[in-house]
Amino acid sequence: MPKGHDSQLRIVLIDDHTMLREMMREALDVEPDMVVVGDAASGASGIEPCRTEQPDAVLLDADISGESVTETVHAIRAVAPGARILVVSMTDAPVLLRQLLDCGVRGYLIKSVSRTDLVSSIRAVCADDSRIVLHVSADALTHIASAANYPEVLTERELEVLTLVSKAMSNRQISRRLTIAEGTVKRHLGAIFAKLGARTRLEAVNKAIAGGIITPAGQDLYWNP
Repeated sequence: MPKGHDSQLRIVLIDDHTMLREMMREALDVEPDMVVVGDAASGASGIEPCRTEQPDAVLLDADISGESVTETVHAIRAVAPGARILVVSMTDAPVLLRQLLDCGVRGYLIKSVSRTDLVSSIRAVCADDSRIVLHVSADALTHIASAANYPEVLTERELEVLTLVSKAMSNRQISRRLTIAEGTVKRHLGAIFAKLGARTRLEAVNKAIAGGIITPAGQDLYWNP
């Protein structure tokens, strides 16, 4: 694997928020054993720097609108099999977390994680091929085993819709947040109701929370294993 300096870990950043990418670059580039060798605003555009640079680690945003994070993970692993992928996200829904671990990610971190924990997580997964680092809520870890019982119940988009429903967002608000048609939101809700055996939005949310499919809105999302 090529490196500018043998002692430095080469990192690619993929996040659709320019300011956050710049802040992560600055935070990592000051570390003597790390160097950011590429960054991208989407998973689609991030594949090329992963292919050309063959990084040691990739920090991947799970919340990029219009993209499937699991598909991006598979694409990165195809072009850079040696890269350790650490996913960063605003939420830690157990089913999505389980899906990503099954895809081979080496870390999952809530975006409010401290700079110190971010740096130590990258070092940990790069130093030990068997290490997986999670900075998520205790509740997510409690539910992750049960999430394995129904990993295919909801699609990734349905999980996004249901999570926003749990935050009391209307169909119109959800359509704007996800940049999809309001009719598409209704179709996703119909599929969610059918899969969960729910008749109302509240019932769907309650069943999803009870089964560990989504995290309750407003719950503390910080936990350092």
